[in-house]
Amino acid sequence: MAGGSFGGVTAGKRVDPATWGVQTEYVDASGARRRVSREAARAVLESLGAAQSPPPLPPLVARRELLPHRGSVARCFLPDQLRGWGWALQLYALRSRDSWGIGDLGDLRAFARWAKRMGAAFVMINPLHASRPGTPQQASPYSPSSRLYRNLLHLNIDDLPGARASSAVQELRVRAQRLNTSEVIDRDSVYRLKLHALETLFDGFDGHRGFDEYCRREGALLEQFACFCVLAEKHTGSWREWPTDARTPAVALRKLSRSDRRRLDFHRWVQWHLERQLRRAASELPIVHDLAVGFTADGADAWIWQDLVAFGVRIGAPPDAFSPSGQDWGLVPFNPHKLRDAACAPWVETMRRSMTGGGVRIDHVMAMFRLWWIPPEASDGSAGAYVRYPANMLLNALGDVSEQTSTYVVGEDLGTVEDGVRPELRRRKVLSYRLAWFEQAAPRRFPVQSLGALTTHDLATVAGLWTGADARELHASGQAVNPEASSGLRRKLERLAGVAEDAKPDRVIERAYAALAEAPSRLVAATVEDACAGQRRPNLPGVTARPNWCIPLPRTLEQLRRDELPARIATRMARHR
Repeated sequence: MAGGSFGGVTAGKRVDPATWGVQTEYVDASGARRRVSREAARAVLESLGAAQSPPPLPPLVARRELLPHRGSVARCFLPDQLRGWGWALQLYALRSRDSWGIGDLGDLRAFARWAKRMGAAFVMINPLHASRPGTPQQASPYSPSSRLYRNLLHLNIDDLPGARASSAVQELRVRAQRLNTSEVIDRDSVYRLKLHALETLFDGFDGHRGFDEYCRREGALLEQFACFCVLAEKHTGSWREWPTDARTPAVALRKLSRSDRRRLDFHRWVQWHLERQLRRAASELPIVHDLAVGFTADGADAWIWQDLVAFGVRIGAPPDAFSPSGQDWGLVPFNPHKLRDAACAPWVETMRRSMTGGGVRIDHVMAMFRLWWIPPEASDGSAGAYVRYPANMLLNALGDVSEQTSTYVVGEDLGTVEDGVRPELRRRKVLSYRLAWFEQAAPRRFPVQSLGALTTHDLATVAGLWTGADARELHASGQAVNPEASSGLRRKLERLAGVAEDAKPDRVIERAYAALAEAPSRLVAATVEDACAGQRRPNLPGVTARPNWCIPLPRTLEQLRRDELPARIATRMARHR
């Protein structure tokens, strides 16, 4: 069936899905063979342009795409001495007495300095990708407007030139710091206050050599990103519904360069300061950045690369035990054939801006091989089909940029992973991502070429699992709870930690990380939620009524420095050799 034909894309036209890289069968996470519906396959083929275009040459097929490209394989940077432990941090959730209602790059710098004193080798943070200007602000860092540039919410305003001398900015500071006690991070209020402060400070900016050098280095992409930001401030709704002269980057930029040059420079200036502050934080301790799997249809990246994007479909993941209805991430994919014809330029440019030394974690790394496309009429992630991508080109580009920037790569390879992907990533020197919650074996059995952890942002914290608070929140939110699976996972934690069933959460957390420290993995990571004995995970997938990605840590940065539990975890993790 995988090589069969699906008629009906256009009247009288028969299309071979395999020629277009569309899989009509796949093996799911449990090992069962699944067949996609004819309707889903047809919709995906239409989005690929199969109705209007001749078959692509050469076709995207798994075996060909995993062969060495022109006899050579570009491998990622992975120094022999790379080994250590670190913290996994949701930066927005880390508030200090100096924060403006949300964790910022000043907080990251202070956290990194403290972590280094505790013996940490890195800090792994959530994506800092740019959101679309205006309110409401997108809460999820995994649904960005652009993966090329960063979110102004994370700027440390107080660290900008002239901020402390400006009475107007200091008044805004007082208002913003009142948000530090709120139970939910109010991104919209933070955005309005920080934007006002930035505009006030930019009014006094009359140029800087470093800014000029940054703009020259970033070139046309920064100009286009700034152009989109200006247009998004002027127009509401999707850019595909904007006035004609605003829909095309080249046309819009020519017009705005004459009429709104100062505002274009404002958005470039914001990005310059984000880069400067991020470099200062990374000077304290290497940062592992997180790269989201895609971007929104109404954002800057989709506007910049609109000729290469497959609009209409959405990307996600097929059903598995974790998500029985599949996952729909609401993001748009690149058309793999157009991406290949463009020599994967968007991927290269994105990686160049994500790899700044230290490391990068690639969310859903399997997307370099294939992506689950969901037709527009589908109500959830179950009705879709896999589409192949030019894996060799993407992997070679990844290796090249990784080596050029001395940035190691962690591939988030959880969920439905087809045969051959992990061996190929291992050959390319990409670290696997292993979670104790998912692995059958104990951490001491984890592969060496991996980053080991207990949990992640979408899964229960140790305290949430141990106390049952996570299961209770799942039940209260209307999500289906499998009591047998929950009990089994708790028993697994009990065995992992080697504790009695009535042990205190702090003790369980400490002992669980002691077990993780036994992993032979190159790197191991502890979540800051666990260091706070937090019971709520950052994100509960599929629950829109919950304040996902807006839950602050239950302890401030100052409290974390005084607490015993983070220090005890650090002592345990320091035994990782």
